[in-house]
Amino acid sequence: MKIVCIGGGPAGLYFGLLMKKLDPAHDVTVVERNKPYDTFGWGVVFSDATMDNMRRWDRETSDAIEQAFNHWDDIELLFKGRRIRSGGHGFVGIGRKRLLNILQARCEALGVKLVFETEVDSDADYPDADLVVACDGINSRIRTKYADVFRPDIVVRPNRYIWLGTNKLYDAFTFDFQRTEHGWFQAHIYKFDDRTTTFIVECPESVWLAHGLDRADPAQSIAFCEQLFAANLQGAALMTNARHLRGSAWLNFQRVVCEDWWLQNEHGSHVVLMGDAVHTAHFAIGSGTKLAIEDAIELARQFQTHGHTVQDIPEVLREYQAARRIETLRIQNAAWNAMEWFEVCGARYCDQLEPEQFMYSMLTRSQRISHENLRLRDKGWLEGYERWFAGRTPLDRDPALPAVPPMFTPWRVRSLTLKNRVVVSPMAQYSCVDGMPADYHLVHLGARAMGGAGLVFAEMTCTSADARITPGCPGLWNDAQRDGWKRIVDWVHAHTDAKIAMQLGHAGPKGSTNAPWDADGADRPLPAGNWPLLSASAQPYEPGVNATPQAMTRADMDRIRDDFVAATRRAAAAGFDWLELHCAHGYLLSAFISPLTNHRDDAYGGTLENRLRWPLEVFSAMRAVWPEARPMSVRISAHDWVDGGIGPADAVQIARAFKAAGADLIDCSSGQVSPAQKPTYGRMYQTPFADRVRQEAGIATMAVGAISEADHVNSIIASGRADLCAIARPHLANPAWTFTEAAKIGFAEVAWPKQYRTAKPQMEANFAREKAMR
Repeated sequence: MKIVCIGGGPAGLYFGLLMKKLDPAHDVTVVERNKPYDTFGWGVVFSDATMDNMRRWDRETSDAIEQAFNHWDDIELLFKGRRIRSGGHGFVGIGRKRLLNILQARCEALGVKLVFETEVDSDADYPDADLVVACDGINSRIRTKYADVFRPDIVVRPNRYIWLGTNKLYDAFTFDFQRTEHGWFQAHIYKFDDRTTTFIVECPESVWLAHGLDRADPAQSIAFCEQLFAANLQGAALMTNARHLRGSAWLNFQRVVCEDWWLQNEHGSHVVLMGDAVHTAHFAIGSGTKLAIEDAIELARQFQTHGHTVQDIPEVLREYQAARRIETLRIQNAAWNAMEWFEVCGARYCDQLEPEQFMYSMLTRSQRISHENLRLRDKGWLEGYERWFAGRTPLDRDPALPAVPPMFTPWRVRSLTLKNRVVVSPMAQYSCVDGMPADYHLVHLGARAMGGAGLVFAEMTCTSADARITPGCPGLWNDAQRDGWKRIVDWVHAHTDAKIAMQLGHAGPKGSTNAPWDADGADRPLPAGNWPLLSASAQPYEPGVNATPQAMTRADMDRIRDDFVAATRRAAAAGFDWLELHCAHGYLLSAFISPLTNHRDDAYGGTLENRLRWPLEVFSAMRAVWPEARPMSVRISAHDWVDGGIGPADAVQIARAFKAAGADLIDCSSGQVSPAQKPTYGRMYQTPFADRVRQEAGIATMAVGAISEADHVNSIIASGRADLCAIARPHLANPAWTFTEAAKIGFAEVAWPKQYRTAKPQMEANFAREKAMR
């Protein structure tokens, strides 16, 4: 085959040498715009796993690279006058110029033709090529030419960064955070050879503008950074090799994702994208070069698998795209998380967190490194952090004992202390008759209270018969229901050390529907016996399916507010330890808050402040009659997942308003406000909402949604992303989820009910045996 690689970066060079090695008969050319052995940039970072992959494919190249590598295991944080270090992270760094020189020399040794100082405007410049590999970088001309086929999604990120270097050497991957009068700057620092260190400085656009850096030339920007990081640099100078850039040397990162990666052009040549031309990964995770190298390996692997003829190319490219698309999206998602962390850390973490927790948050920023993964990397550091974390909780325990995982630390709010951070989430059971909780709920909630969680929530309980979602929903609109709940609460208090919470709500436009297993299923109107619906506006949940509710009058608001107050009094009399107001998921109070469902033109519509007016009135009236010593929370939909609906920034404002009204915690859920929603699911996918609300609104939060194992809970709690974690479906499958997860991670200090204690050592032994056999 005749192969032309447009772009002489790591992707093009490495693919060229691999193909020439696999079949010397291939005619392989790599075309580069720069001079021979010339390049821009400083150092690049690989993981140990990438090097293992390269070693398998071309030992000569990997040996040459390893001789030039700087390897380190430690990450060091410089923050608020502290220096904190953690080990076991396994990175390798090399100068970009040195890396390219090694690849160029290996290409020449194998017979790959290298063409320098040549600008390639189009794949059409090589009409006789069987395969054109477009690895021409983030501003790829080939991708632009065929944008209608490749369909690139390019997002310009808000932070500014400048890529510098210094001759001061560092023995760890170092992060230095410095505060100025206008905000925070951070430096990403790593040595890549025996003389030079990469020194990337980053800050939000607003901070960059406030310091006038938009008007600074490269020399002035360097002088600013030298002064800002003077204590770190200790007299060493900063350098740039980006003199080729016009204007400001400060850049915005561009995230690139392409829908398709290859095509056949008008000359019959196949054109495929590789490296930054098809995807980018932020330097916060250091994976851009890794992605490019592994693109080259995968494409070569597909040729090795399917054949090296021209006829094999379409199948090879299809399989290449399918294989790499999944992996690159995984890494891009992790890089996105890390990138966003650095973009918001000045507003969200730098001022709020102490250095120890800030370090933990930074280490776990991509969500690829979890609590137990940190234990594998640096057990001593993590156990020290666990002791630090536990020391800031109301934990009465011998400090000589092993460290306590964060999920098993107690948490205090008002006069209530929860034994751990695990919450059984409110989960609708639709199993009441006339709103009456009875034996089913006693068994259901009692079993989960015995399972080890610190707090158990009853499902959303309705304040009147016409407030129900379904005929099977529980209620608190009469004293008989109060007494039914009291029986359950008394049982939980008598037989367990868990606390129990009531969640009050009103279905609003989503009422008078089936239980999920009845008739047409959830959110569909009852076939008979429907009741009238109320909402903020006369808008059905799903037009053409659900009944149209009546827009509430002021008299309706007064009546329903008083229903909530009466139910609150009954919840207090029943002995509940905690009360939550349901303002999420498109139910009545949520319907007032979301602009998707509130189209009023009076004092309760329009701005977010107005839309919150009545929900806050309800909450304040409830707080006034709920015992002062007992906590109250509010569940919100922090994201409607529909354009024009509530978003995370709105959630912060909502949380601040409820905090001012006396809320102790915000339970951060999302969605279910509109059937048009398009959520982005994934593990812990709603936790970022709890994190943002907690840091920016300054109120405790509960994370919920796809939290399914102890590692998730420990990571969330330890990083300060939330104070509690609500676990839903796993608790349906296993009422003793908390005990099970404690045994899995080897934490034996959890107290089981006396009746169940004989099972504890067996479970712990079984998990220990499984772990030893891995």
